[in-house]
Amino acid sequence: MEETPTGTPVGVDDPYDHVDRCNHCTDEGTCRFAFDRFTADPTFAEERRDDEYRCPVVNPDADREWDASECPNFTSTTDGKECRRCGIEERRMAHSSDRPLIEEHHLSYAGNEARSASEQSSIAERSSADHSSGQRPREDGDGGEPRDGKAPDGEDDPTDGDHEITVALCRWCHTKVHKSWARIDDDVSPDPEAIAAREQRRGREFDEASFDTAAERFGED
Repeated sequence: MEETPTGTPVGVDDPYDHVDRCNHCTDEGTCRFAFDRFTADPTFAEERRDDEYRCPVVNPDADREWDASECPNFTSTTDGKECRRCGIEERRMAHSSDRPLIEEHHLSYAGNEARSASEQSSIAERSSADHSSGQRPREDGDGGEPRDGKAPDGEDDPTDGDHEITVALCRWCHTKVHKSWARIDDDVSPDPEAIAAREQRRGREFDEASFDTAAERFGED
């Protein structure tokens, strides 16, 4: 099984078996990378331009069909809406620093920048990196999973090439994958603690959405 730079399993044998689509691939099957980041890889961008910008991974009629692992600029990251393993959905509380139920789990890494991002682990926390404390709030029955961290000195990143591939896992599945050799494609139900945390947040949503009249708030008849 593939492992993280720190030696814990990632839950898959081949990360590319769990890829939905490259982030750079448009709905029309063209390569957005060749438009937006031409100078980052001019040779690659020119090849895509000469082939009408068709993505060679999803277009069988491209000049040469590639496997995802062959593309030098392949990236596939999760939207973080639900756990890939147990299927539990994220429930975010507006204006809250509560720790997310769903976290980003790396199947492969793309250099130091991606490894640094993976240390944050939470998808939501990546978008709010200006937290002054830098500490993750802990509540709702902490899953306690290890962080996907930097490779120790002298060790290489796992993966073929330099691609970043991530999936969404709930905190509890994240722990199981790293600590007990659970697999991403296990047919499992959500952990009872995960369900309890989700229902707790759902109850708070209902409480916040409820409306009390002035008479009810002030106890008037």
